[in-house]
Amino acid sequence: MLSWNGPRQILRGAFGSLIFCLAFCPTLVFVRSAVAQEKVPSSVADHIAAGEFGPARSAADALPAADRDQALAAIAAAQARSGARDASFTTAYNIRSDVARRGTFNQIRSSGPTGNYSGGVGGFGGGAPGGMGPRGGGVVADFDSLIELITTTIDPDSWDDVGGPGSIAEFATGVYVDAGGLLKKYNGDIDRSLAEVRKSAAVVGSSRNPRRTSVLRKISLTRLEREVQLLHAQGKRPDGVMHNLAGLQRIQFVLVYPETGDIVLAGPAGDWRSDDDGRMVDEKGRPVVQLDDLVVTLRNAYSETGRFGCAIVPTKEGLAAIQAKQAEWAAKSLTSSNRGQFLEDLRSSLGQQDITTHGIDPRTHAARVIVEADYRMKLVGMGLEKGPGVTSYLDSIELAKGEAPPPMGVLRWWFTLNYDALRAAPQNDAFQLHGPGVKVLSENEMLTERGERVHTGKSSDLNSKFARSFTKNFEALAGKYPIYADMRNVFDLALVTALIKSEDMPGQVSWHMTHFGPDGQYEPALGVAPAKVDSVVNYRLINGNVVTVGVSGGVVVDARDLAKKEAVKPDEYGALKGQRKDAAPKELPGGEWWWD
Repeated sequence: MLSWNGPRQILRGAFGSLIFCLAFCPTLVFVRSAVAQEKVPSSVADHIAAGEFGPARSAADALPAADRDQALAAIAAAQARSGARDASFTTAYNIRSDVARRGTFNQIRSSGPTGNYSGGVGGFGGGAPGGMGPRGGGVVADFDSLIELITTTIDPDSWDDVGGPGSIAEFATGVYVDAGGLLKKYNGDIDRSLAEVRKSAAVVGSSRNPRRTSVLRKISLTRLEREVQLLHAQGKRPDGVMHNLAGLQRIQFVLVYPETGDIVLAGPAGDWRSDDDGRMVDEKGRPVVQLDDLVVTLRNAYSETGRFGCAIVPTKEGLAAIQAKQAEWAAKSLTSSNRGQFLEDLRSSLGQQDITTHGIDPRTHAARVIVEADYRMKLVGMGLEKGPGVTSYLDSIELAKGEAPPPMGVLRWWFTLNYDALRAAPQNDAFQLHGPGVKVLSENEMLTERGERVHTGKSSDLNSKFARSFTKNFEALAGKYPIYADMRNVFDLALVTALIKSEDMPGQVSWHMTHFGPDGQYEPALGVAPAKVDSVVNYRLINGNVVTVGVSGGVVVDARDLAKKEAVKPDEYGALKGQRKDAAPKELPGGEWWWD
């Protein structure tokens, strides 16, 4: 989906007359080696001085690990100085220390042009540099190149990057946010030609097909980071296979291999595609796990708070106004002819609700997912969307003849984690996730005449009934509405990354998270942060009485307690030990980061 808030009328006529001309002028830039020549053994340094990079590589490979990394850094710098930039990236790629590798990549990248840049997420599914083997890159729409073309060609001074009012962004989700931050449900109207582009773009060029169904696909975070880091150094983006984590549908296991330096995520996987809302989903229409969400939750796990969430709440002024409007209508007779006006008056008086996000950047995919899931849950609760097996709050109200309806108040519903426990192998080197992942909690809030919400810490039986019903039928809901499965993937990642920190897995495998971690250079895609949304309000006429309900709530994600050592339960049957042995990293060719 390309979210557009720029000069549309100019755009429509632009592509027919634009002529594109790109000139590539190779530039040789001399840089100083990251490693002083005197620190490199003469067996390597002499070859470097003679420009014999092949023999220098062979000599470096024979050195001890620490000296080898230093020698490879010197060779890579010398190759960059000589203009052999592709070869220098390949050499730096083979540096084992991620810290030393990042430093060498940064030096090469700062030395001059980065070479061939194709642009766009998923636009780099071709061969690997330097004979490292095929990457198996999927291809998705090249939004970056299109966005750059539009913003540099059409009224360049009008875009938000330079202080103008126009904005344009690519973001895959079932809702969209306009330039003012108003969250709206995406109506699914897509031009047929764009749909064909998405379909034709889902082509994989690989001898090892990541779109093949797998009962248990394994993904090495350390190897994946190295691949993404190399692309970043070359000025490229991760390909579609990387963005979709090789089609991983859910995370079942977290496995640690200090002997090979791997932290492995494992779970079922298969083919993926873009649905009508722009989400990347599997063959059953359920979202696959996203690299951006992994990075966002990993960085949050290592932040000061270690938790994140969102809230959608009505304003105090709106709550006061809706009470006054309801009192005004109480003096009138509600008939079939004026019920529509009554509901519209309620909605307009309540106005828009505020959206806040904490712990993660509100512009990220993960933030947008939890906000949309919260919003859609409220639609189900108010009977505005049908939930399989779920009775809406309003429909569940039963009043005896003459019985007064519940007082006007605010119902609070929110999503949170729902895992039975993490289970661990005896050596704490294999872990399994257990539980449905998501549940809904509830609370009744009192409402003053001034629209102030008063927390009670209690939930009525009627309110709790809806929360329990939604939780019980979550699997069916996730099947009908992909956003809930998308949120569960984010919850899974939050638990996994909290576990990675709690068990100090990076320390166990000597991984410094130089690209994915808190200080890493990886940049998740960013959209417009949602700030407001139209209020969710509905009513029901029971025994001549009008029952009106307002809703607040949000999402609360805090996996730290679940990941503590004392909360992790032992695997009593030895199954995890066997899973770890069977999933051990194979002898993969260079450039590979997943296996079945």
